[in-house]
Amino acid sequence: MTRTFPTADFNPEYLNAISKVVVQSSEWKPALDKIINLIRAVFIFDNLAVYLADPKNENLEVMYARAMGRGRSREEEAAWGENIANQITSKRKTLLIEPKLSDDEDRIKRPYLLAIPLLVNKRYLGAIVFIRFGGPSFSQENIELSEFIAKQIALLVERQDMEKAYELLEEQRQLARLQDDFISTISHELRSPLGFIKGYTTTLLRSDASWDQKTQQEFLQIIDQETDHLMELIENLLDSSRLQSGQLHMQFQFVRLDTLIKNVIARSCLHNPALIVNTDFDNNLMPIQGDPHRLAQVFENLLANAAKYASGSEVLITINQEGNHAHISISDKGPGIPEQYIPSLFTRFFRVPDQSPNVHGSGLGLFICKQILEAHQGEISATSILGQGTTFHILLPSQP
Repeated sequence: MTRTFPTADFNPEYLNAISKVVVQSSEWKPALDKIINLIRAVFIFDNLAVYLADPKNENLEVMYARAMGRGRSREEEAAWGENIANQITSKRKTLLIEPKLSDDEDRIKRPYLLAIPLLVNKRYLGAIVFIRFGGPSFSQENIELSEFIAKQIALLVERQDMEKAYELLEEQRQLARLQDDFISTISHELRSPLGFIKGYTTTLLRSDASWDQKTQQEFLQIIDQETDHLMELIENLLDSSRLQSGQLHMQFQFVRLDTLIKNVIARSCLHNPALIVNTDFDNNLMPIQGDPHRLAQVFENLLANAAKYASGSEVLITINQEGNHAHISISDKGPGIPEQYIPSLFTRFFRVPDQSPNVHGSGLGLFICKQILEAHQGEISATSILGQGTTFHILLPSQP
């Protein structure tokens, strides 16, 4: 006896409902879930699979698969239409495959397959396959409805691809802008210390003038400071490049954070005599596994930032043992950072616009800090309130 499944007329409201899902959905999987639920009420099938073609070689990969009926309890042995989907790749037209007549009562072994190519302006995106186990055959109305659904899914896939391409383009544009800003900033950062070094060296070498020892000492001190600035900039550039390529090697050992940070504070205060740092450390701190040189680099960078951007403000460093992590916070009472710039603070080359225009920097320091801490399985974040200050939070795993 021939069995038939209920079908629906091409009701414009029904078709519009499917189109509306495609237009309004921002994610393909929830959209497909909605489309499948809509069509399942009027177009019966057991399994459905959507295959996407790799743009380079057109090999198919499953994008979406649902077992709706008889195959749900036997998914592993049920057909999913891989062969007919691969045929679609070469033929680019609707295909229908029906099983040979058989006395086999196992419906799972007698799949009826309907495959439709996903095409947008003749561009091949993949295929959708509908499967019925044990029949009945797909009617002409079923085929026409399936082709309509395939067009809608192709549009959904196309829109998703376009959105991804747009996001990638925006990322590339943003990176290009950052790189342009970086080149401009680095040019200025290099020119400034070189100008000082050249100017004071030329002055000292003048044969038509003589300088007392105090003046000479002052000039040499400026040359020394600007040379340090130049070396720091070059080291940041090299570290940034090594971190990007994964070539910055760490020398891990047991480290006591309280001791390491106290040493960093002592060195930082020598370089910045006006810097005032207070500490509040837990008494039960556990050691961590880390590279002391690179961790010191992180804390030195954060203290140097506090001295530059929150000049005259006291800095408070706290360390709390929170379970299996050490929580380090570094707080200042400076001008703060606008909220919209917080997510970009640790991006390579990023500098907060219009903040402390007289303070120079490469936009690499916080990026390097983040990369070093992530290499330690740690993390860094920032909170800030305009006019009240900024706090950097660091979490590092402890070693029991």
